[in-house]
Amino acid sequence: MSTTQQQQANTAQQQQANTAAAQEYLLEMRGVTKAFAGVQALKGVDFYVRPGTVHALMGENGAGKSTLMKCLFGIYHKDAGTIRLRGKEVDFHSPHEALLNGISMVHQELEQVPERNVMENVWLGRFPRKLGLVDTRKMIEDTKQVLSTLGGEVSIDPRARLSSLTVSKRQMVDIAKAVSYNCDIITLDEPTSSLNEKEVDILMEIIDGLRKQGKGIIYISHKMEEIFRIADDITVMRDGALISTMRAADTNVDEVIRQMVGRELSNRFPPKEGSIGKEILSVKALNDSGHHIHDITFDLHEGEVLGIAGLLGAGRTELLETLFGARARESGTVILRGQEIHNKSTSQAIKNGFALCTEERRFNGIFPDLGVDFNTMIAGIRSYTKFGWFSVKKMTENTQKMIDAMRTKTPGTKTKIRHLSGGNQQKVILGRWLLLNPDIFLLDDPTRGIDVGAKYEIYQLIFDLAKQNKGVIICSSEMPELLGICDRVLVLSSGYLTGEYDLVHDRQRATQENIMVDATKFV
Repeated sequence: MSTTQQQQANTAQQQQANTAAAQEYLLEMRGVTKAFAGVQALKGVDFYVRPGTVHALMGENGAGKSTLMKCLFGIYHKDAGTIRLRGKEVDFHSPHEALLNGISMVHQELEQVPERNVMENVWLGRFPRKLGLVDTRKMIEDTKQVLSTLGGEVSIDPRARLSSLTVSKRQMVDIAKAVSYNCDIITLDEPTSSLNEKEVDILMEIIDGLRKQGKGIIYISHKMEEIFRIADDITVMRDGALISTMRAADTNVDEVIRQMVGRELSNRFPPKEGSIGKEILSVKALNDSGHHIHDITFDLHEGEVLGIAGLLGAGRTELLETLFGARARESGTVILRGQEIHNKSTSQAIKNGFALCTEERRFNGIFPDLGVDFNTMIAGIRSYTKFGWFSVKKMTENTQKMIDAMRTKTPGTKTKIRHLSGGNQQKVILGRWLLLNPDIFLLDDPTRGIDVGAKYEIYQLIFDLAKQNKGVIICSSEMPELLGICDRVLVLSSGYLTGEYDLVHDRQRATQENIMVDATKFV
Protein backbone atom coordinates (compact mmCIF):
# COMPACT_ATOMS: atom_id res chain seq x y z
CA MET A 1 0.00 0.00 0.00
CA SER A 2 1.40 3.40 -1.00
CA THR A 3 1.88 6.26 1.46
CA THR A 4 -1.07 8.13 -0.08
CA GLN A 5 -3.30 5.07 0.20
CA GLN A 6 -2.19 4.58 3.80
CA GLN A 7 -3.06 8.20 4.62
CA GLN A 8 -6.46 7.80 2.97
CA ALA A 9 -7.10 4.60 4.94
CA ASN A 10 -6.09 6.31 8.21
CA THR A 11 -8.37 9.24 7.39
CA ALA A 12 -11.29 6.88 6.67
CA GLN A 13 -10.68 5.02 9.94
CA GLN A 14 -10.61 8.31 11.84
CA GLN A 15 -13.85 9.41 10.19
CA GLN A 16 -15.47 6.08 11.13
CA ALA A 17 -14.22 6.48 14.71
CA ASN A 18 -15.58 10.02 14.86
CA THR A 19 -18.93 8.86 13.50
CA ALA A 20 -19.12 6.08 16.08
CA ALA A 21 -18.21 8.55 18.86
CA ALA A 22 -20.80 11.03 17.59
CA GLN A 23 -23.44 8.31 17.79
CA GLU A 24 -22.40 7.46 21.35
CA TYR A 25 -21.73 11.03 22.53
CA LEU A 26 -23.21 14.37 21.57
CA LEU A 27 -20.38 16.11 23.38
CA GLU A 28 -16.81 15.07 24.17
CA MET A 29 -14.43 17.20 26.20
CA ARG A 30 -10.98 15.63 26.51
CA GLY A 31 -8.06 16.81 28.63
CA VAL A 32 -9.38 20.34 29.08
CA THR A 33 -7.06 22.59 31.08
CA LYS A 34 -7.36 26.23 32.11
CA ALA A 35 -5.21 28.44 34.35
CA PHE A 36 -5.73 31.94 35.73
CA ALA A 37 -2.67 33.91 36.84
CA GLY A 38 -0.79 30.71 37.53
CA VAL A 39 -3.66 29.03 39.40
CA GLN A 40 -4.70 25.79 37.69
CA ALA A 41 -8.51 25.93 37.52
CA LEU A 42 -8.93 22.84 35.28
CA LYS A 43 -6.51 19.93 35.26
CA GLY A 44 -7.03 17.81 32.14
CA VAL A 45 -10.76 17.22 32.61
CA ASP A 46 -12.68 14.67 30.51
CA PHE A 47 -16.44 15.10 30.19
CA TYR A 48 -18.93 13.35 27.89
CA VAL A 49 -22.66 13.75 27.25
CA ARG A 50 -24.73 10.99 25.64
CA PRO A 51 -27.72 11.90 23.46
CA GLY A 52 -31.09 11.76 25.22
CA THR A 53 -29.58 11.86 28.73
CA VAL A 54 -29.27 14.18 31.70
CA HIS A 55 -25.66 14.41 32.88
CA ALA A 56 -25.25 15.89 36.37
CA LEU A 57 -22.04 17.87 36.92
CA MET A 58 -21.26 18.01 40.63
CA GLY A 59 -18.60 19.31 42.97
CA GLU A 60 -18.04 21.82 45.73
CA ASN A 61 -18.01 25.52 44.93
CA GLY A 62 -14.64 26.22 43.32
CA ALA A 63 -14.30 22.65 42.01
CA GLY A 64 -14.14 23.92 38.41
CA LYS A 65 -17.67 23.16 37.17
CA SER A 66 -18.43 26.70 36.01
CA THR A 67 -14.98 27.12 34.46
CA LEU A 68 -15.45 23.91 32.46
CA MET A 69 -18.86 25.06 31.20
CA LYS A 70 -17.52 28.52 30.34
CA CYS A 71 -14.79 26.88 28.25
CA LEU A 72 -17.51 24.93 26.45
CA PHE A 73 -19.72 28.00 25.99
CA GLY A 74 -16.99 30.25 24.61
CA ILE A 75 -16.76 32.59 27.61
CA TYR A 76 -13.24 31.30 28.41
CA HIS A 77 -10.71 29.93 25.97
CA LYS A 78 -9.20 26.65 27.13
CA ASP A 79 -5.41 26.36 27.39
CA ALA A 80 -5.31 22.76 26.17
CA GLY A 81 -7.55 19.83 25.31
CA THR A 82 -10.19 19.18 22.66
CA ILE A 83 -13.95 19.66 22.43
CA ARG A 84 -16.02 17.66 19.96
CA LEU A 85 -19.67 18.27 19.17
CA ARG A 86 -21.42 15.50 17.23
CA GLY A 87 -17.96 14.08 16.43
CA LYS A 88 -16.61 17.33 14.98
CA GLU A 89 -13.91 19.29 16.79
CA VAL A 90 -15.04 22.80 17.81
CA ASP A 91 -13.44 25.77 19.56
CA PHE A 92 -15.89 28.57 20.31
CA HIS A 93 -14.68 32.11 20.92
CA SER A 94 -17.97 33.58 22.11
CA PRO A 95 -21.34 32.48 23.54
CA HIS A 96 -22.99 33.64 20.31
CA GLU A 97 -20.82 31.23 18.33
CA ALA A 98 -21.68 28.41 20.75
CA LEU A 99 -25.41 29.13 20.43
CA LEU A 100 -25.26 29.10 16.65
CA ASN A 101 -23.60 25.68 16.82
CA GLY A 102 -26.17 24.12 19.15
CA ILE A 103 -24.88 24.72 22.69
CA SER A 104 -26.82 26.85 25.17
CA MET A 105 -26.54 27.69 28.84
CA VAL A 106 -29.23 28.82 31.29
CA HIS A 107 -27.39 30.61 34.08
CA GLN A 108 -28.37 30.53 37.75
CA GLU A 109 -28.44 34.34 37.76
CA LEU A 110 -30.78 35.01 34.83
CA GLU A 111 -29.29 37.31 32.19
CA GLN A 112 -32.37 38.94 30.69
CA VAL A 113 -33.86 42.33 29.80
CA PRO A 114 -36.68 42.57 32.36
CA GLU A 115 -38.28 45.72 30.95
CA ARG A 116 -38.85 44.12 27.54
CA ASN A 117 -41.49 41.52 26.79
CA VAL A 118 -41.16 37.75 26.63
CA MET A 119 -40.84 37.37 22.86
CA GLU A 120 -38.20 40.11 22.62
CA ASN A 121 -36.12 38.28 25.23
CA VAL A 122 -36.46 34.97 23.36
CA TRP A 123 -35.46 36.41 19.95
CA LEU A 124 -33.08 39.15 21.11
CA GLY A 125 -30.54 39.90 18.37
CA ARG A 126 -32.41 37.86 15.75
CA PHE A 127 -35.87 39.42 15.40
CA PRO A 128 -37.78 38.11 12.34
CA ARG A 129 -38.17 40.83 9.73
CA LYS A 130 -40.50 41.59 6.87
CA LEU A 131 -39.78 44.36 4.36
CA GLY A 132 -37.03 45.61 6.68
CA LEU A 133 -39.34 45.91 9.71
CA VAL A 134 -39.72 43.64 12.72
CA ASP A 135 -42.39 41.04 11.97
CA THR A 136 -44.26 41.16 15.28
CA ARG A 137 -46.94 38.69 14.20
CA LYS A 138 -44.36 36.06 13.26
CA MET A 139 -42.45 36.67 16.48
CA ILE A 140 -45.61 36.07 18.52
CA GLU A 141 -46.38 32.84 16.67
CA ASP A 142 -42.77 31.61 16.84
CA THR A 143 -42.68 32.32 20.58
CA LYS A 144 -45.94 30.43 21.16
CA GLN A 145 -44.56 27.50 19.18
CA VAL A 146 -41.29 27.28 21.09
CA LEU A 147 -43.12 27.65 24.43
CA SER A 148 -45.47 24.83 23.42
CA THR A 149 -42.50 22.49 23.06
CA LEU A 150 -41.93 22.87 26.80
CA GLY A 151 -45.28 21.28 27.61
CA GLY A 152 -48.86 22.25 28.30
CA GLU A 153 -48.10 23.37 31.88
CA VAL A 154 -46.16 26.40 30.61
CA SER A 155 -48.66 29.19 29.99
CA ILE A 156 -46.88 32.47 29.21
CA ASP A 157 -48.13 35.41 27.12
CA PRO A 158 -45.41 36.30 24.55
CA ARG A 159 -46.37 39.99 24.94
CA ALA A 160 -46.09 40.04 28.76
CA ARG A 161 -43.39 42.25 30.22
CA LEU A 162 -40.71 39.94 31.61
CA SER A 163 -40.49 41.81 34.93
CA SER A 164 -44.17 40.98 35.56
CA LEU A 165 -43.46 37.22 35.57
CA THR A 166 -42.46 35.03 38.50
CA VAL A 167 -38.86 33.88 38.72
CA SER A 168 -39.93 30.39 37.65
CA LYS A 169 -41.65 31.64 34.50
CA ARG A 170 -38.67 33.88 33.69
CA GLN A 171 -36.55 30.76 33.92
CA MET A 172 -38.91 28.97 31.53
CA VAL A 173 -38.42 31.86 29.09
CA ASP A 174 -34.65 31.34 29.25
CA ILE A 175 -35.11 27.62 28.58
CA ALA A 176 -37.43 28.44 25.67
CA LYS A 177 -34.73 30.72 24.28
CA ALA A 178 -32.22 27.88 24.48
CA VAL A 179 -34.64 25.51 22.74
CA SER A 180 -35.31 28.13 20.03
CA TYR A 181 -31.72 27.79 18.85
CA ASN A 182 -32.45 24.09 18.29
CA CYS A 183 -29.56 23.31 20.63
CA ASP A 184 -28.40 19.75 21.14
CA ILE A 185 -26.67 20.58 24.44
CA ILE A 186 -28.46 22.61 27.13
CA THR A 187 -26.68 23.45 30.39
CA LEU A 188 -28.88 24.25 33.40
CA ASP A 189 -27.01 25.88 36.30
CA GLU A 190 -28.88 25.50 39.64
CA PRO A 191 -32.23 25.68 37.79
CA THR A 192 -34.45 25.07 40.83
CA SER A 193 -32.82 27.48 43.30
CA SER A 194 -35.85 29.83 43.13
CA LEU A 195 -38.64 27.33 42.44
CA ASN A 196 -41.28 25.82 44.68
CA GLU A 197 -42.15 22.12 44.60
CA LYS A 198 -44.86 22.41 41.94
CA GLU A 199 -42.58 24.47 39.70
CA VAL A 200 -39.79 21.94 40.20
CA ASP A 201 -42.17 19.21 39.02
CA ILE A 202 -42.97 21.23 35.89
CA LEU A 203 -39.27 21.78 35.20
CA MET A 204 -38.56 18.07 35.60
CA GLU A 205 -41.28 17.29 33.06
CA ILE A 206 -39.74 19.80 30.62
CA ILE A 207 -36.29 18.27 31.08
CA ASP A 208 -37.72 14.79 30.53
CA GLY A 209 -39.39 16.02 27.32
CA LEU A 210 -36.10 17.46 26.06
CA ARG A 211 -34.38 14.18 26.89
CA LYS A 212 -36.95 12.28 24.82
CA GLN A 213 -36.15 14.60 21.90
CA GLY A 214 -32.55 13.36 22.04
CA LYS A 215 -31.13 16.48 23.65
CA GLY A 216 -28.20 16.29 26.04
CA ILE A 217 -28.85 18.11 29.32
CA ILE A 218 -25.96 19.16 31.57
CA TYR A 219 -27.49 19.64 35.02
CA ILE A 220 -25.56 21.51 37.73
CA SER A 221 -27.11 21.34 41.20
CA HIS A 222 -26.20 20.78 44.83
CA LYS A 223 -29.59 19.25 45.67
CA MET A 224 -29.00 15.53 45.96
CA GLU A 225 -32.68 14.64 45.81
CA GLU A 226 -32.98 16.30 42.39
CA ILE A 227 -29.85 14.68 41.03
CA PHE A 228 -31.04 11.17 41.77
CA ARG A 229 -34.50 12.02 40.50
CA ILE A 230 -33.48 13.25 37.05
CA ALA A 231 -29.87 12.30 36.21
CA ASP A 232 -28.71 9.40 34.03
CA ASP A 233 -24.98 10.06 34.49
CA ILE A 234 -23.04 11.86 37.24
CA THR A 235 -19.60 13.45 36.97
CA VAL A 236 -17.86 14.64 40.14
CA MET A 237 -15.11 17.27 40.11
CA ARG A 238 -12.83 18.39 42.93
CA ASP A 239 -10.12 21.07 42.92
CA GLY A 240 -10.26 21.42 39.13
CA ALA A 241 -9.81 17.71 38.46
CA LEU A 242 -12.12 14.91 37.36
CA ILE A 243 -12.83 12.51 40.23
CA SER A 244 -15.25 10.11 38.55
CA THR A 245 -18.03 9.61 36.03
CA MET A 246 -20.66 7.00 36.82
CA ARG A 247 -24.21 5.96 36.09
CA ALA A 248 -26.63 7.43 38.61
CA ALA A 249 -28.24 4.01 39.08
CA ASP A 250 -24.89 2.58 40.18
CA THR A 251 -24.14 5.01 43.04
CA ASN A 252 -25.80 6.74 46.02
CA VAL A 253 -25.87 10.05 47.90
CA ASP A 254 -23.19 9.12 50.43
CA GLU A 255 -20.75 8.03 47.72
CA VAL A 256 -21.26 11.22 45.69
CA ILE A 257 -20.76 13.40 48.79
CA ARG A 258 -17.60 11.48 49.70
CA GLN A 259 -16.17 12.06 46.24
CA MET A 260 -17.16 15.75 46.25
CA VAL A 261 -15.57 16.65 49.58
CA GLY A 262 -12.78 14.07 49.57
CA ARG A 263 -13.78 12.71 52.97
CA GLU A 264 -16.62 10.91 54.68
CA LEU A 265 -19.54 13.17 55.55
CA SER A 266 -21.86 10.73 57.24
CA ASN A 267 -24.10 13.45 58.63
CA ARG A 268 -25.22 16.41 56.52
CA PHE A 269 -25.79 18.50 59.67
CA PRO A 270 -23.28 19.07 62.50
CA PRO A 271 -24.36 18.37 66.10
CA LYS A 272 -25.91 21.38 67.86
CA GLU A 273 -24.49 22.16 71.29
CA GLY A 274 -25.65 24.63 73.90
CA SER A 275 -29.10 25.32 75.27
CA ILE A 276 -31.97 27.68 74.60
CA GLY A 277 -32.09 30.59 77.05
CA LYS A 278 -34.34 33.48 77.90
CA GLU A 279 -36.48 35.42 75.43
CA ILE A 280 -34.46 37.87 73.36
CA LEU A 281 -37.02 39.06 70.79
CA SER A 282 -40.80 39.37 70.86
CA VAL A 283 -42.82 40.23 67.74
CA LYS A 284 -46.53 41.00 68.09
CA ALA A 285 -49.15 41.54 65.36
CA LEU A 286 -46.57 42.68 62.80
CA ASN A 287 -47.83 44.05 59.47
CA ASP A 288 -45.81 45.63 56.68
CA SER A 289 -46.98 48.62 54.65
CA GLY A 290 -47.16 46.53 51.47
CA HIS A 291 -49.60 44.04 53.05
CA HIS A 292 -47.32 41.06 52.42
CA ILE A 293 -47.40 39.88 56.05
CA HIS A 294 -50.45 39.91 58.35
CA ASP A 295 -50.46 40.03 62.17
CA ILE A 296 -47.33 37.93 62.58
CA THR A 297 -46.68 37.08 66.24
CA PHE A 298 -43.78 35.02 67.59
CA ASP A 299 -40.86 35.09 70.02
CA LEU A 300 -37.19 34.17 69.78
CA HIS A 301 -34.85 33.00 72.55
CA GLU A 302 -31.13 33.21 73.15
CA GLY A 303 -29.33 30.29 71.51
CA GLU A 304 -32.37 29.38 69.40
CA VAL A 305 -32.41 28.71 65.67
CA LEU A 306 -35.90 29.58 64.46
CA GLY A 307 -36.87 28.46 60.95
CA ILE A 308 -39.37 30.11 58.63
CA ALA A 309 -40.98 27.75 56.10
CA GLY A 310 -43.35 28.55 53.26
CA LEU A 311 -43.73 28.49 49.50
CA LEU A 312 -42.65 31.32 47.21
CA GLY A 313 -44.81 34.36 47.91
CA ALA A 314 -45.58 33.24 51.47
CA GLY A 315 -43.98 36.37 52.94
CA ARG A 316 -40.74 34.89 54.33
CA THR A 317 -38.41 37.49 52.84
CA GLU A 318 -40.88 40.31 53.55
CA LEU A 319 -40.95 39.32 57.23
CA LEU A 320 -37.17 39.52 57.56
CA GLU A 321 -36.98 42.78 55.62
CA THR A 322 -39.66 44.34 57.83
CA LEU A 323 -37.78 43.33 60.97
CA PHE A 324 -34.59 44.79 59.47
CA GLY A 325 -36.13 48.12 58.46
CA ALA A 326 -35.66 47.49 54.75
CA ARG A 327 -39.45 47.41 54.44
CA ALA A 328 -41.79 49.83 56.20
CA ARG A 329 -43.78 48.55 59.17
CA GLU A 330 -47.47 49.48 59.19
CA SER A 331 -48.32 48.22 62.66
CA GLY A 332 -47.24 45.85 65.38
CA THR A 333 -44.54 45.87 68.04
CA VAL A 334 -40.99 44.54 68.16
CA ILE A 335 -39.43 44.13 71.61
CA LEU A 336 -35.70 43.43 71.95
CA ARG A 337 -34.48 42.32 75.39
CA GLY A 338 -37.57 43.81 77.05
CA GLN A 339 -37.49 47.18 75.28
CA GLU A 340 -39.61 48.20 72.30
CA ILE A 341 -37.61 49.22 69.25
CA HIS A 342 -38.48 50.81 65.92
CA ASN A 343 -36.26 49.82 62.99
CA LYS A 344 -37.36 52.53 60.56
CA SER A 345 -34.24 52.05 58.43
CA THR A 346 -31.52 49.47 57.91
CA SER A 347 -28.95 51.69 59.63
CA GLN A 348 -31.22 51.92 62.68
CA ALA A 349 -31.62 48.12 62.65
CA ILE A 350 -27.85 47.70 62.62
CA LYS A 351 -27.55 50.06 65.61
CA ASN A 352 -30.18 47.98 67.41
CA GLY A 353 -28.15 44.81 66.88
CA PHE A 354 -29.80 43.24 63.82
CA ALA A 355 -28.00 41.64 60.87
CA LEU A 356 -29.51 40.51 57.55
CA CYS A 357 -28.03 38.11 55.00
CA THR A 358 -30.17 38.60 51.90
CA GLU A 359 -31.54 35.85 49.67
CA GLU A 360 -30.08 37.26 46.43
CA ARG A 361 -26.49 37.78 47.59
CA ARG A 362 -25.23 38.65 44.10
CA PHE A 363 -28.03 41.18 43.60
CA ASN A 364 -28.19 42.94 46.96
CA GLY A 365 -25.70 41.24 49.25
CA ILE A 366 -22.28 41.97 47.73
CA PHE A 367 -20.42 44.56 45.73
CA PRO A 368 -19.12 42.16 43.06
CA ASP A 369 -16.40 44.35 41.57
CA LEU A 370 -14.95 45.40 44.92
CA GLY A 371 -12.58 43.45 47.11
CA VAL A 372 -13.16 41.04 49.95
CA ASP A 373 -11.91 43.76 52.32
CA PHE A 374 -14.51 46.33 51.24
CA ASN A 375 -17.31 43.75 51.29
CA THR A 376 -16.26 42.71 54.81
CA MET A 377 -16.18 46.16 56.40
CA ILE A 378 -19.02 47.95 54.54
CA ALA A 379 -21.66 47.47 57.29
CA GLY A 380 -19.40 49.15 59.86
CA ILE A 381 -17.58 51.56 57.56
CA ARG A 382 -17.85 54.48 60.01
CA SER A 383 -15.70 52.66 62.54
CA TYR A 384 -12.80 52.73 60.06
CA THR A 385 -12.72 56.52 59.77
CA LYS A 386 -11.28 58.98 62.27
CA PHE A 387 -10.95 62.72 61.77
CA GLY A 388 -11.78 62.22 58.11
CA TRP A 389 -9.03 59.63 57.58
CA PHE A 390 -9.72 56.08 56.52
CA SER A 391 -7.73 53.34 58.27
CA VAL A 392 -6.67 50.88 55.58
CA LYS A 393 -4.52 49.03 58.10
CA LYS A 394 -7.46 48.38 60.45
CA MET A 395 -9.65 47.28 57.54
CA THR A 396 -7.01 44.84 56.26
CA GLU A 397 -6.41 43.41 59.75
CA ASN A 398 -10.13 42.87 60.41
CA THR A 399 -10.68 41.37 56.96
CA GLN A 400 -7.83 38.90 57.47
CA LYS A 401 -9.21 38.11 60.93
CA MET A 402 -12.56 37.16 59.38
CA ILE A 403 -10.93 35.20 56.53
CA ASP A 404 -9.05 33.13 59.10
CA ALA A 405 -12.03 32.71 61.43
CA MET A 406 -14.42 31.70 58.63
CA ARG A 407 -11.82 29.65 56.72
CA THR A 408 -12.68 31.62 53.59
CA LYS A 409 -10.86 30.50 50.47
CA THR A 410 -9.54 33.63 48.74
CA PRO A 411 -6.18 34.57 47.17
CA GLY A 412 -6.12 37.73 49.31
CA THR A 413 -8.04 40.54 50.98
CA LYS A 414 -8.06 42.62 47.79
CA THR A 415 -9.51 39.88 45.56
CA LYS A 416 -12.77 40.94 43.90
CA ILE A 417 -15.52 39.06 45.69
CA ARG A 418 -17.15 37.99 42.40
CA HIS A 419 -14.15 35.72 41.81
CA LEU A 420 -15.00 33.72 44.95
CA SER A 421 -17.34 30.72 44.99
CA GLY A 422 -20.88 31.14 46.33
CA GLY A 423 -20.02 29.50 49.64
CA ASN A 424 -17.03 31.75 50.20
CA GLN A 425 -19.05 34.84 49.25
CA GLN A 426 -21.56 33.85 51.93
CA LYS A 427 -18.76 33.48 54.46
CA VAL A 428 -17.60 37.03 53.68
CA ILE A 429 -21.15 38.32 54.25
CA LEU A 430 -21.44 36.49 57.58
CA GLY A 431 -18.01 37.80 58.57
CA ARG A 432 -19.20 41.32 57.77
CA TRP A 433 -21.87 41.02 60.44
CA LEU A 434 -19.76 39.13 62.98
CA LEU A 435 -17.47 42.17 63.19
CA LEU A 436 -20.43 44.19 64.50
CA ASN A 437 -21.41 41.55 67.10
CA PRO A 438 -25.21 41.81 66.60
CA ASP A 439 -27.80 40.05 68.77
CA ILE A 440 -30.23 38.98 66.03
CA PHE A 441 -29.18 37.25 62.80
CA LEU A 442 -31.75 37.18 59.98
CA LEU A 443 -30.64 34.66 57.34
CA ASP A 444 -32.64 34.45 54.11
CA ASP A 445 -31.85 31.19 52.28
CA PRO A 446 -28.19 31.35 53.40
CA THR A 447 -27.14 28.11 51.65
CA ARG A 448 -28.87 28.75 48.31
CA GLY A 449 -26.61 27.58 45.46
CA ILE A 450 -23.94 26.32 47.88
CA ASP A 451 -22.41 22.86 47.78
CA VAL A 452 -22.82 20.24 50.48
CA GLY A 453 -19.37 20.77 52.02
CA ALA A 454 -19.78 24.55 52.27
CA LYS A 455 -23.31 24.07 53.61
CA TYR A 456 -21.94 22.04 56.49
CA GLU A 457 -19.56 24.88 57.36
CA ILE A 458 -22.40 27.45 57.19
CA TYR A 459 -24.51 25.26 59.50
CA GLN A 460 -21.61 25.06 61.93
CA LEU A 461 -21.30 28.86 61.89
CA ILE A 462 -25.03 29.16 62.64
CA PHE A 463 -24.68 26.78 65.58
CA ASP A 464 -21.65 28.74 66.82
CA LEU A 465 -23.78 31.91 66.81
CA ALA A 466 -26.49 30.13 68.80
CA LYS A 467 -23.86 28.92 71.27
CA GLN A 468 -22.92 32.59 71.83
CA ASN A 469 -26.56 33.23 72.88
CA LYS A 470 -27.42 35.02 69.64
CA GLY A 471 -30.91 34.67 68.21
CA VAL A 472 -31.00 33.23 64.68
CA ILE A 473 -33.96 33.34 62.29
CA ILE A 474 -33.46 31.40 59.06
CA CYS A 475 -35.74 31.26 56.02
CA SER A 476 -35.17 28.35 53.68
CA SER A 477 -36.84 26.80 50.66
CA GLU A 478 -35.23 23.45 51.56
CA MET A 479 -37.40 21.56 54.03
CA PRO A 480 -34.69 19.02 55.05
CA GLU A 481 -32.44 21.97 55.95
CA LEU A 482 -35.02 23.49 58.29
CA LEU A 483 -35.71 20.13 59.92
CA GLY A 484 -31.97 19.48 60.24
CA ILE A 485 -30.80 22.66 61.98
CA CYS A 486 -33.77 24.42 63.60
CA ASP A 487 -35.17 24.23 67.12
CA ARG A 488 -38.58 25.50 65.99
CA VAL A 489 -40.17 26.09 62.60
CA LEU A 490 -42.87 28.67 61.84
CA VAL A 491 -44.94 28.19 58.68
CA LEU A 492 -46.24 31.06 56.55
CA SER A 493 -48.92 30.96 53.86
CA SER A 494 -49.98 34.06 51.92
CA GLY A 495 -48.39 36.24 54.59
CA TYR A 496 -50.19 34.59 57.53
CA LEU A 497 -48.71 32.42 60.27
CA THR A 498 -50.39 29.04 59.73
CA GLY A 499 -48.29 26.61 61.74
CA GLU A 500 -45.62 26.17 64.39
CA TYR A 501 -43.48 23.08 65.11
CA ASP A 502 -41.27 22.45 68.13
CA LEU A 503 -38.44 20.20 66.93
CA VAL A 504 -36.91 19.93 70.41
CA HIS A 505 -39.94 18.62 72.32
CA ASP A 506 -42.26 17.28 69.61
CA ARG A 507 -40.13 16.28 66.66
CA GLN A 508 -42.44 13.44 65.63
CA ARG A 509 -45.13 15.91 64.55
CA ALA A 510 -42.65 17.99 62.53
CA THR A 511 -42.76 16.16 59.22
CA GLN A 512 -42.35 17.56 55.72
CA GLU A 513 -45.91 16.48 54.96
CA ASN A 514 -47.42 18.34 57.93
CA ILE A 515 -45.43 21.47 57.21
CA MET A 516 -46.48 21.39 53.55
CA VAL A 517 -50.14 21.14 54.58
CA ASP A 518 -49.73 24.34 56.62
CA ALA A 519 -47.74 26.02 53.83
CA THR A 520 -50.60 25.49 51.39
CA LYS A 521 -53.46 26.53 53.67
CA PHE A 522 -55.91 28.98 52.17
CA VAL A 523 -56.28 31.83 54.65
